Amino acid sequence: MVDSNSVDDVDRQIVHALALDGRASFSKIAEVLGVSDQTVARRYRRLRTSGLARVVGLRNPVRVEGVRWWLRLQCAPGAAPGIAEALARRPDTSWIQLVSGGTEILCAARADTPADRDALLLDRLPRTGRITSVTAHSMLHMYFGGPMSDGLPQIFAVLTPEQAAALAVPRPTGEGDEPITLGPLDEKVFDVLGVDGRAGHAELAAATGWSESTVRRRLEQLYEMGALFYDIDVDSPSFGFHTEAWLWMSVPPQELAAVGAELATHPEVAFVAATTGPTNLAASVVCRDSTALYRYLTERIGRLNAISRMETAPIIRTVKQAGAILPIRPARSAA
Repeated sequence: MVDSNSVDDVDRQIVHALALDGRASFSKIAEVLGVSDQTVARRYRRLRTSGLARVVGLRNPVRVEGVRWWLRLQCAPGAAPGIAEALARRPDTSWIQLVSGGTEILCAARADTPADRDALLLDRLPRTGRITSVTAHSMLHMYFGGPMSDGLPQIFAVLTPEQAAALAVPRPTGEGDEPITLGPLDEKVFDVLGVDGRAGHAELAAATGWSESTVRRRLEQLYEMGALFYDIDVDSPSFGFHTEAWLWMSVPPQELAAVGAELATHPEVAFVAATTGPTNLAASVVCRDSTALYRYLTERIGRLNAISRMETAPIIRTVKQAGAILPIRPARSAA
């Protein structure tokens, strides 16, 4: 009997394919991989129902109106898991992780208006007695991750260049003069796509009251204007990557763009952005184990002389990812 949580080479190829085009038809993926349509459909259903991988459709934070905040919350011992779970139930949070030995929470929150920002940062969080400090970082520029990548760190890539070229589609650029304001029915579209980025036009039509042809046109418009992008969430340990960490770095302003662009080329990097706050560059990295993380820090990061100071915060557990609350998984051996 096949372990529902086991991942093989075909699964890895399917995940890479969906990272390149989250709504590619199973028949197109099957043709490129040289397997049957049924195999691709069956494998993806298993990956999704097991929580190992899922395609999601998300707002592009660079183009959609509103501000994205990264919040670092220091908590009293033992308080962080409960606070993280409470934050995960909020609709304005999209990414929550326990880091630094489980006493710190990293939370991505969206503030659509100044009032939303003030209510969260100046009222609700400071009144939570077991939160001992709050540091807020506003994302200024994204170098890699989300709409600025092919959906996965390069370390996950397994397709040949020819296969990748056959599946790749243009990604939203994230550029534009004015932020995009979404309508109420657009929000319903994102609610559905945030759970299942491959949701059919009929399901989206039922959620919005639009016709299927209107849904199809609106999806194309949102994508082309850069408001919508498709991403793929993966359970990294199931794919052989057992160590994840956040790097908080200080870089002279004149070197910031060059260092951010350099980090964006590193296969281990899942996300890198310029931010406000005590440090001005944040990166999330994925490695096979702690030894690989050590090599990355000493051999790759260590060569970047412009980084004057760095804090490494290991990720203990991801509580919420791309808007979905994740189940607690048993610890896995890194062997």
